[in-house]
Amino acid sequence: MPAVQSGIPSFPLRMPAYHPASFISLACLPRAALLFFLHAMTVAADARADTQPRWEVGLGLGVLSVPDYRGADTRSSYLLPAPYFVYRGDILQADRSGMRAALFENERVEVNLSLNASLPGRSDNNALRQGMEKLRPILEAGPTADLRLWSSERRHARLDLRLPVRAALTVESSPRHVGWLFSPNLLLRLDDPAGFAGWKLGLQAGPVYGSREYNGYVYGVGAAEARPGRPAYSAPGGYAGMQAAATLSKRYSRYWVGAFLRYDHLGGATFADSPLVRQRSAVTAGLAVSWIFGQSAAMVQSDD
Repeated sequence: MPAVQSGIPSFPLRMPAYHPASFISLACLPRAALLFFLHAMTVAADARADTQPRWEVGLGLGVLSVPDYRGADTRSSYLLPAPYFVYRGDILQADRSGMRAALFENERVEVNLSLNASLPGRSDNNALRQGMEKLRPILEAGPTADLRLWSSERRHARLDLRLPVRAALTVESSPRHVGWLFSPNLLLRLDDPAGFAGWKLGLQAGPVYGSREYNGYVYGVGAAEARPGRPAYSAPGGYAGMQAAATLSKRYSRYWVGAFLRYDHLGGATFADSPLVRQRSAVTAGLAVSWIFGQSAAMVQSDD
């Protein structure tokens, strides 16, 4: 499931006034693009059988359309490698719930350390941000508590309350900590939705909260960056809008296909009056197909 987050789009599901988008060749991709799509593949991948390989790997292609940042009226499109990776370890796991290290788990509660990655559009080509620092891809890491609120008798449907708190780090030669994100959300997972065997549907929604430092990284304007039409602005921390996301995927014998859609709404956000916010809503979308070419001989029990 695309993770929910503030500022820089990650899906994570992620149509406004549309500016011409530029498709970027694989040779020109920013290095964080691979990280982003690796996350997209791991959070969506899963299988149905109780006994499954400990690990599976694959590779394919995906397309992604994202606003340059939440609130921007420009967007970028990417053609990306689409790695597929599932690992079903006792502690380290990568599956439809994301990449994480389990710390505690029982029938109702799971606590783990999780990762998320986000890829901004090409903000250096955004006229509104000319002369400002380029927005870097963000790696998020921190603890997550998942509370199972309900599951069907045959476990084909499950509703969780997820409470991730993550530190945000820039992906560059000298990474920087740029604040914190808290994005509580409800996640409904459905197997075989509407009778379509083998398909997985995820529906996720919730608010986003960003620290003053994080909101300032995306929406703040320093005194030296001010110009006509872009006054100096200090972004406060707090409520950063709502997000709603949907993912759909299916694992075939030798390949995997998945898609996601995310809607962002910034109405009521503490930084909504930033001169960098040009629209209050946006959609992010992606589609990927991966060929699965390897799996372990060892089999393990799994609920995925």
